[in-house]
Formats: sequence, structure tokens, C-alpha cells
Amino acid sequence: MDIQKVTTAEVLPIRHRVLWPDKSPSFCEVDGDELATHYGAFTGGKLVCVASVYKNAQEARLRKFATLPDYQGQGIGSKVIEHLVCDLKRAQVNYFWCDARTSAISFYQKFGLYVEGNEFQKSGVSYFKMSVSWE
Repeated sequence: MDIQKVTTAEVLPIRHRVLWPDKSPSFCEVDGDELATHYGAFTGGKLVCVASVYKNAQEARLRKFATLPDYQGQGIGSKVIEHLVCDLKRAQVNYFWCDARTSAISFYQKFGLYVEGNEFQKSGVSYFKMSVSWE
């Protein structure tokens, strides 16, 4: 497996297929995509996992993290998070957060993120804000 930075155009099809297949492809676009750092994991030359990080000073937000169904449960997503966390720490980011689907809370807890606040809904899906500080 190879993890590298990829383009917005490369992440959009995977976001759409995994996260919101019942919505239009444009629904998967995020304001600020052109400024974000997009990570991609390749297996056998095929892009199978994507994650986008939006930085603002010493704060970073993970958005639109998705792994193709046939590649889920193999540790690929964990390796991507480990990789981007290392990059963020090197860049002296001290606060990292995401809106985590309720079903993914235990996944993010493995990386030290904690639930902040109450459950909320976006487009009919339940989420919690999760974060970690590295100060």
C-alpha cells in the first residue's frame, strides 16, 4: 500500500461512491477543497481510500474520509489516519477534529479523539464532533 497526496478530482469519485451514493456527485464537494490536503491510499495501483484535511493556522479538520467497500476492514483507513496525523504534528498543528458518524466513534477513539458535545444530524445521518489536542 502506498499513501500519497492526491487531487480533489481524484477523491471525489470515492467520496461519492462510499459516503453519499444516493446524492449527486456535487453533494460530495466541500468548500475549500481547492486548499485542502487530500490523501489517497493505493493498493495495486488502485486508489481505494481517501481523506481530506482542511487546515486553519494550528487547527485541522478531517472531512470526507472514505474507503471503498471491498477494502474496508483491512487497516487501510487506519494507516491513512496515522500518516496524516504524523504530517499534522510535523506541521505543528495542535488541534485535530472531525464530525464522526456515530458508527465510527470507536475507530476515531483509537487515535486519541474524544467525543465533544451532543449527537447531531446531517442529511439524515447521526454524528458526533470528535477531537484531540496535541499541546
